[in-house]
Amino acid sequence: MTQLLQKVRVIDPVTKIDELFDVLIGDGYIQEVASHITDISPDTPIRDCRGLVIGPGLVDLYSHSGEPGFEERETLLSLLQSATAGGFTRISILPDTSPAIDNPALVTQLQQKRHGKMKEREKINSAPPTSPLPLLYLWGAITLDVAGKQMTELADLASAGVVGFSDGKPLENLALVRRVLEYVQPLGKPLAFWPSDRQLAANGVMREGANALRFGLPPIPASAETSAIAALLELVATIGTPVHIMRVSTSRSVELIASAKAAGLPITASTTWMHLLLDTKAVKSYNTSLHLDPPLGNPNDVAALRAGVRAGVIDAIAIDHTPYSYEEKVQAFAEAPPGAIGLELALPLLWQYLVETEEFTALELWRALSASPAECLGQKVSAILPHQPAELTLFDPEQTWKVERKSLYTLSQNTPWLGQQLKGHVVQTWC
Repeated sequence: MTQLLQKVRVIDPVTKIDELFDVLIGDGYIQEVASHITDISPDTPIRDCRGLVIGPGLVDLYSHSGEPGFEERETLLSLLQSATAGGFTRISILPDTSPAIDNPALVTQLQQKRHGKMKEREKINSAPPTSPLPLLYLWGAITLDVAGKQMTELADLASAGVVGFSDGKPLENLALVRRVLEYVQPLGKPLAFWPSDRQLAANGVMREGANALRFGLPPIPASAETSAIAALLELVATIGTPVHIMRVSTSRSVELIASAKAAGLPITASTTWMHLLLDTKAVKSYNTSLHLDPPLGNPNDVAALRAGVRAGVIDAIAIDHTPYSYEEKVQAFAEAPPGAIGLELALPLLWQYLVETEEFTALELWRALSASPAECLGQKVSAILPHQPAELTLFDPEQTWKVERKSLYTLSQNTPWLGQQLKGHVVQTWC
């Protein structure tokens, strides 16, 4: 359906534009972008978009699906609807499902399910109106059953259409990491690692520092992350295979990545949205949705991560949506599984606390949530120009809503913002 958006704020990190325009959308394409559009059909719907923001559809680098194996946490349909409601037009899920995404048959099965869910969704009245399901991408497992021991048939997974390779878990066998770097090189697919030394992390649940002592929680030293990053960078320097570094969470990690990029190493990096918003002080509440892995950083870590995203040292912001049931999270802080949901919350909260405070420009935030994560996946997003595909997100920074069960499409509620009033809401997506 053709639709005219009048006086909408266009934020386009591809062309680096942040201006008011009229935008005409129809037949899956952007028909026209101009300061004032008048030549339209009399029956074309017109939407007054003063105060609204439109940008390229958001791209999530990595999140977790409950299906297959843990449908009580999240089904594929609820995950995709949650992504749509949050403004994401592309979502990439990690292979730690049950069974793991470590063989071509499961890759094919999940892609077919996505197409089936599109038809199923048309019959569900509660689905986000006029918003299609996002594109689904699958990370293929590096090791069988993501157990970190035996390498999968990487070439077969590549042929099956995985977006790239990652276990989403730390790989501590450096000899295996080296072999993976060698095997993946000719396949031309992204390769993502989460560097973390689990022996150094031990049974820790919180970043080492004064607050960990104050709250009486087992600490994780920053060196658990930085030593693993340093080892990975040495292998990349030797072999030359491009890699993506996931879940960067410390200031020293940002320094190591900046130095590696300056030396010309073929790396990209991402942090998660919650690591940009909260630090260890928040753990005072002992809310188990704040138990993350890697843990929230100290204030200097948060400042370094924010500066790293703005400077492009940290290329992208990932959501790392990790759903858990109520029963799984209602435990002591250290006993609860780490992770939190975020697909429907990330854009409103990041906009509120980074853009409205003028710490980030709107372009900087939108780039880190759309164009840059796409580039990390070896993809591109389209500019907001005539004749380009309409893969877009329309966002109202002023609309308020309450985070509660009935307002979320995800099946899980493990978020520290549950019950709170938020400002900022996605109005529509085009995919």
